[in-house]
Amino acid sequence: MNYSKAQLIDALVAEWEYLCHDCPEDDDMTPEEYREELINMSLKELIEETSTDEHFTLEEYMNTYG
Repeated sequence: MNYSKAQLIDALVAEWEYLCHDCPEDDDMTPEEYREELINMSLKELIEETSTDEHFTLEEYMNTYG
């Protein structure tokens, strides 16, 4: 399945919010700051940022956070 850059960014920010909610640290970026960082990434870099592989696929990631 193909995902747009906007869909990947939204999913990555959703994951970021989930992770920071469970274990916040003082130096964490805000979701808005993280989104700004992601906007400058290529589609390939965004997919790499998801850390998906054959055990947790991009489709599973998007079903979880997308």
